[in-house]
Amino acid sequence: MSTPEDEERLSPLAQRWPRASKFLLSGCAATVAELATFPLDLTKTRLQIQGEAALARLGDGARESAPYRGMVRTALGIVQEEGFLKLWQGVTPAIYRHIVYSGGRMVTYEHLREVVFGKSEDKHYPLWKSVIGGMMAGVVGQFLANPTDLVKVQMQMEGKRKLEGKPLRFRGVHHAFAKILAEGGIRGLWAGWVPNIQRAALVNMGDLTTYDTVKHYLVLNTPLEDNIMTHGLSSLCSGLVASILGTPADVIKSRIMNQPRDKQGRGLLYKSSTDCLTQAVQGEGFMSLYKGFLPSWLRMRSVQCDGRR
Repeated sequence: MSTPEDEERLSPLAQRWPRASKFLLSGCAATVAELATFPLDLTKTRLQIQGEAALARLGDGARESAPYRGMVRTALGIVQEEGFLKLWQGVTPAIYRHIVYSGGRMVTYEHLREVVFGKSEDKHYPLWKSVIGGMMAGVVGQFLANPTDLVKVQMQMEGKRKLEGKPLRFRGVHHAFAKILAEGGIRGLWAGWVPNIQRAALVNMGDLTTYDTVKHYLVLNTPLEDNIMTHGLSSLCSGLVASILGTPADVIKSRIMNQPRDKQGRGLLYKSSTDCLTQAVQGEGFMSLYKGFLPSWLRMRSVQCDGRR
């Protein structure tokens, strides 16, 4: 006769360690999604950083190569000038980032849901708790993953630097971490963390609120049922709102992370997120805050569809 201990030992892994199994499966799905959509992320970063008005103060404006025109032309230009595989330059730290971000966000959200907020008396978890919990969990996860995001952004721009005749900064991922740490210390690894967590909070807020709102509206007011079509339309709308809210912070984050630094690791172009925002709007116009919007939206929608299935 088997004991409870034997039954637990023989039970499937997913039943014995549900959170660990969920995290493992989520990490695998995130890695596949990252590899599939990374060219969109690279294209987005190149579009966000080009045409910085702040470069004029350093005299680098004249050395910048011809600007990219749109998402498709940007991707084609990278393939023609740098090679097809360069569309995945920086994918390794991006995968690291997904692992750290997903893990930190999941653990924080589960803790907030079960310990801090808790369910209501009817065992229902209200939307406002999901939104606040999602925002807080996204902020924690993004803060933990900031060093990997920093290395990813800088490696994505290495091909552009080579075309402009500038020296390459890194020989690889681990050299990038070591160099940033040596020049700026631990603090240097968290350059750009303020707009980074602002983006995470805005994206999670826009995603969660819009997805549930659109889904409930479609189910209650249209012939559509709770199926793949409803899910797809809800993800499309939530991704659009999340991109509208999060893209300005994403542009600021990318520029702060990629800016040249002195020997002490201090930025030479921007003193803060506010300074970067001000210079971008004054020098390039308000719409400069939405550079890279289309690839950002398409990539966010793809990741959302993969994560909610």
